[in-house]
Parts: sequence; structure tokens; C-alpha cells
Amino acid sequence: MPIERNPCVYILASGHYGTTYIGVTSNLMQRLGQHREGVTKGFTSRYTVHRLVHFEMFGDMERAIAREKQLKNWKRPWKINLINGANPEWRDLAVGLGFPPLAPRVRRDGP
Repeated sequence: MPIERNPCVYILASGHYGTTYIGVTSNLMQRLGQHREGVTKGFTSRYTVHRLVHFEMFGDMERAIAREKQLKNWKRPWKINLINGANPEWRDLAVGLGFPPLAPRVRRDGP
């Protein structure tokens, strides 16, 4: 049986107005699990960027990759406006997809 592909661009954040990461995948659920479990070492695990704050589904990977490149070239205020447009509280949308809520983030530089 062929694997179902669902091309998607997603934005993760460390918290409300926090550090953001833009990615593209053909399997959002699997990719979110990888980010949350820290399977791949890199930017998202180093800066605890695990909260899904925005995602867009596409019919084909070429359009998803084009959108990812577009968003990565945007200035930060534009990205913030995009997130705020549909998710002004910067809720973790992964919870609505069946993931458990993330533990509150602990600051390393003080209280």
C-alpha cells in the first residue's frame, strides 16, 4: 500500500512571540513527533522550538517547497502577522491534532 503524502509547510515557535522555525514535510504528524522527541539534533532541539503555531497544506510538494522558501525570506514582523492572523494566542496547534500539551518552558537565565 502506498504511503499517503500530505505536503505541508509549518511554523514552530519556542513560545508566544518566541524563536520561530519554518519547515516543509510530506508527513506533518511524523515530523512533529520527531521535533518534540528531539530525534534530529539541530536548531529546533537546541532552542526548544516545538510548538506548532501555523501550518498550510498543499496538493503537491513543489508548491509546498516554494511556499517554504517564500516564508523563509520574509521579515520577522511579516511572519508574526501571519501567525497572529489565525492563531493570535500562539496556541500549540499540535494539541488539536492529537499530541499531548508541552510542559511549560523553564528559563535557563533566571526565574
